[in-house]
Amino acid sequence: MNKYQLLFIIDNGIEEEAKDAIVTKFSDLIVSLGGTVNTVDKWGTRKYAYPINYKTEGYYVLINFEAESTVPAEIDRQMRINDSIVRQMITRQY
Repeated sequence: MNKYQLLFIIDNGIEEEAKDAIVTKFSDLIVSLGGTVNTVDKWGTRKYAYPINYKTEGYYVLINFEAESTVPAEIDRQMRINDSIVRQMITRQY
């Protein structure tokens, strides 16, 4: 199993309950694909370095997890079809 970091930005225009539901959804997705979630770090609302879709703030979340090498591709696919996710980045930790 490899160690990964998942950093993603949720649209700041949605409610707090919806933000928590998205974080829970992707944490559960990692577990359902056979991975383990080590930490979930909610950074909260931060300003962007540049406007994205005419917005200047987003809700940042960092998840550290361990999974097989096929899991990040599925997580990335699920995040791309979710309209509430502004950006995502999955990196492997060595």
